[in-house]
Amino acid sequence: MKTDSPFLELQDNAPRVRVWFDGQPLDLPAGANLAAALLAAGVRVFRHTPVSGAPRAPFCMMGACFECLVETGGGVRQACMLEVEEGMKISRPHEAEAGDATL
Repeated sequence: MKTDSPFLELQDNAPRVRVWFDGQPLDLPAGANLAAALLAAGVRVFRHTPVSGAPRAPFCMMGACFECLVETGGGVRQACMLEVEEGMKISRPHEAEAGDATL
């Protein structure tokens, strides 16, 4: 199985900031698109659907599909519409519901 991310960073020398994704530290490029930066860092699953628990990740990268939802700043937001900021705490939303899925 291929494990390398197809997403590459265009600027190797971009200043990095520390963020937390599901409790794990990540150093991402400051000001980068959050969805793209998480994908480049190897994050494959951004959320699970509340009904079936199916994994989801960014699809359209322009705010139309809502597949890249993450919880940050006290609410659920689209990662593709956010910029990476120092100290962000990001988590997968609705994990409790996904764990209760019976399908």
